[in-house]
Amino acid sequence: MPRKILLCCQAGMSTSLLVTKMKEDAAKRDLDVEIEALPMNEGLDKVGDVDVVLLGPQVGYTKGNFEKAAAGRIDVIVIPMADYGRMNAKKINDEALAHMK
Repeated sequence: MPRKILLCCQAGMSTSLLVTKMKEDAAKRDLDVEIEALPMNEGLDKVGDVDVVLLGPQVGYTKGNFEKAAAGRIDVIVIPMADYGRMNAKKINDEALAHMK
C-alpha cells in the first residue's frame, strides 16, 4: 500500500509544479508513494488520511494547527524555503520519507 504525502499551501496552486516534480522523482526511484497538494483548509480535513504533511514555507505559521489535527499520529514538516524555491523534489521526497512513522 503506498504511503501518502500531503502538501499544503495557501490555495493549493503554488505546490502543483512541486507535486509534479515530486511524482516524477518518485517514479524514477520506484517509491511507493501517493502525493497530493491541497489548500490549507482542505488539507486540515485530510490529515487523518495521510502519512506525512508538508507545508509550503509561506504557510509554515499554520504548523501548530496541522499538528493539533494530527494529534501526534503523523509528522508535519515545513518545507525549507531554499528547497521549495529550487523545487528540489528529491530532497523533499527524502525528507517526507524520513518523517513517516
